[in-house]
Amino acid sequence: MNVKLFLLLLVLFVFASPIFAQDAAKEGHLQWVAITSGFSMAIASAGCGLAQAKATAAAAEGMGRNPGAAAAIRFALLLGLVLIESLALYTLVIIFAKVT
Repeated sequence: MNVKLFLLLLVLFVFASPIFAQDAAKEGHLQWVAITSGFSMAIASAGCGLAQAKATAAAAEGMGRNPGAAAAIRFALLLGLVLIESLALYTLVIIFAKVT
């Protein structure tokens, strides 16, 4: 696919998205925003918790099998935990953007 065409379509989609937006207060669905926000944060937190537990367990096992590589494993673990935690933070930002 041509790169210029792709960028043009991307820009059109970004600027066209507010056109299709609906006001939640006019439709009477404002109470559902709080409920779905809670569910989405619960799902994101549960997913992050499971992923962090699995990453930590794998890192501990890796350091136990190869103590010489503990520094590299620790760095990869911390980087992975930061990226996993960003999912919950992005979900929280989206929830606050949606509620206001």
